[in-house]
Amino acid sequence: MDLQIIRDQTAGCEEAIHFNNAGAALMPKPVASAIRDYITAEELHGGYETADRKREELDLFYQYGARLLNCQSRNIAFTTNATESYNKALSAIPFKTGDVILITANDYPSNYIAFISLQKRFDIKLVRVENTETGEIDLGDLEEKIRKYSPRLLSVTHIPTSSGLVQPVAEIGLITRKYNTLYLLDACQSLGQLKVDASLIGADFISGTFRKFLRGPRGAGILYVSDKALEAGFEPLFIDLHGATWVEENKYIPRNDARRFEDWEKGYALMMGSNAALKYLHEIGIDQIESRNEILMNKLRSDLSRINFVKLQDRGQKQCCILTFSCDNRSESETKKYFSENNIHIYTTPKANAIIDFMEKKLDWVVRVSPHYYNTENEIERFIQVVENL
Repeated sequence: MDLQIIRDQTAGCEEAIHFNNAGAALMPKPVASAIRDYITAEELHGGYETADRKREELDLFYQYGARLLNCQSRNIAFTTNATESYNKALSAIPFKTGDVILITANDYPSNYIAFISLQKRFDIKLVRVENTETGEIDLGDLEEKIRKYSPRLLSVTHIPTSSGLVQPVAEIGLITRKYNTLYLLDACQSLGQLKVDASLIGADFISGTFRKFLRGPRGAGILYVSDKALEAGFEPLFIDLHGATWVEENKYIPRNDARRFEDWEKGYALMMGSNAALKYLHEIGIDQIESRNEILMNKLRSDLSRINFVKLQDRGQKQCCILTFSCDNRSESETKKYFSENNIHIYTTPKANAIIDFMEKKLDWVVRVSPHYYNTENEIERFIQVVENL
């Protein structure tokens, strides 16, 4: 990893210290150029015609995505974002009255809203798996609840939006495979900062987005669908003419791969940008990214822990490139404004994004800081100075 080259290819590094990669990372120049070039081609040649001309390049998405998740290209679908990926997978499950969904205290807020919507429509039951003392899902309680409830689905968020907790997703997969329980994993915060190996994790569906640690464009997402789920015939509730072929008046035949979860209309420029983001990541290497991020986060946590009015709020035996902390001497809006005035991009997470977690921690909001491999130790030191002046 040549950090200077990477920073030279990241124009936003010249503008500010960007510690909001859990929200939307800075795109490297090859990603932005790929999007602009495709839009220019559409301007000159037309949308349909450009898609035809660029078909081979666009189809690289499935190969790059398969490499990201250690699977086959047939298991990969392109979507508009992580929530669409998640909801399309959720819509494929034929819920019935009384079905149980096992959930965790740290599921993504949009996912919780989807659960509540399903509960209102189908009268399903939501059963929460307990946490360990360190914050992760309790594997013993998970297995006990699977045996007790025979749930239709287990939903887990790999890394919540509100903290740096990392769930033991591979260990969870060992249990779900033992009982043949459907397993839906939200990996929107882990893709691009941690290795996410679908074959090791054993989830039936994995949803993700490009705007975060993958350093791709907004409006682009990815969905993994396992061979098991494909062979079982799972398909989105509203499958369209891209995902299926209409063969008779009252009959259609779905595609035999994960693209049955795609829509015919998609943002091809964003798909091309996603290709560039995946290629960029593969050239650097996820192992190198993980190692670099660990160095940055060890320094950040260590330095912040020495500030007496700052309280770190992350739990978990394993933590990642998201750090949250609270401080009592400023309001949420004042804090956001303060960091912005100091040319540092952070994010604040309100209680509404993590109701259960924040009720347990007795918090109304936290500061969320999320560096990535292109950030520097000097930027962390500057950030610490700014925090000390709070």
